[in-house]
Amino acid sequence: MFIRNRNRTMIFIERKQTDPFFNIAAEEYLLKNMDEDILMLWQSEPSVILGKHQNTLKEVNLGYVIGHKIPVIRRISGGGTVFHDLGNINYTLITRSEKQENLVDFRKFTLPIILFLKQFGLEPQFEGKNNLTLDGKKFSGNSAHVFKNRVMHHGTFLFNTRLNILENIINQHQNGVQDKAIDSVQASVTNISTHLKEKINLFSFKKKMADFFQNYFRIETQTNLTSEMIQDIQKLANEKYHNWSWNYGYSPKYRFKNEVKTETDLIQVDLEVKDGMVTEIHLHLNGKKLTEIENQILGTAHDKTVLSAKMSGSHFPGALVEALFPGTVSNKGHGS
Repeated sequence: MFIRNRNRTMIFIERKQTDPFFNIAAEEYLLKNMDEDILMLWQSEPSVILGKHQNTLKEVNLGYVIGHKIPVIRRISGGGTVFHDLGNINYTLITRSEKQENLVDFRKFTLPIILFLKQFGLEPQFEGKNNLTLDGKKFSGNSAHVFKNRVMHHGTFLFNTRLNILENIINQHQNGVQDKAIDSVQASVTNISTHLKEKINLFSFKKKMADFFQNYFRIETQTNLTSEMIQDIQKLANEKYHNWSWNYGYSPKYRFKNEVKTETDLIQVDLEVKDGMVTEIHLHLNGKKLTEIENQILGTAHDKTVLSAKMSGSHFPGALVEALFPGTVSNKGHGS
């Protein structure tokens, strides 16, 4: 059983916001600006959430998220890429310790989830470094971030998530991107709702979950974000989490190679990107080097919107811009 310092206060923050940018910013803000231990359950509209040290273009099916207008957001914790929607419950625990050793403990963090689900006759298992599974399939991925003497553990909790969208969003890493980033580990996933003997809706399930955790952690105080907190969190969301340089440009240095055949052309791409900017590029159209286009792109953000605008007056084929990114027109070749 988790035993916390009785001299410290743990509060349960009731969260109703579903904007994913705000929600990811809220975690960072509360970790760095509050002293109390905090427990939160929250949900987000459809969004892709990456680990801090991952490569966005390698993890995400870019064509799909752009086409379906699904935001991609980088969090401050490590770990792999996950999909959020309103069928997924997110669980955040922020605690403080005077001891700097062993602040991150996923077994202790996930224990209350396991005990909670056992009440429903389920037998969840802790597997790998930080996953929970049912019948060998993953329903919860977890990660953590340490800030001074505070640690934030958080994880997903698939209840009735649209798994078909999750499958479409996550890449299989066979998309021409070469780097040393942290890759997501592929895993079969499942929704908890399909394992329950008695049907229950998400609202009721989340309420039972909140009651169980408040009792487990002996929480007596339930509160909401103040208007001042909301304002500060929204400011952080706008300045950081809506920013391309954080969500895409923060990716580790990488090389991208692609070859695209259209009905009339063969396009070959070889470029290097550092801090989101193209630092080296080699482009060929039907074997001919495109020096003019290379010079236009060199030193520019490896961003589809930026490059599309930059090359809008070009007489070269439109497929050229698509070829500069994985998961669009390439005929070359998921994790969570």
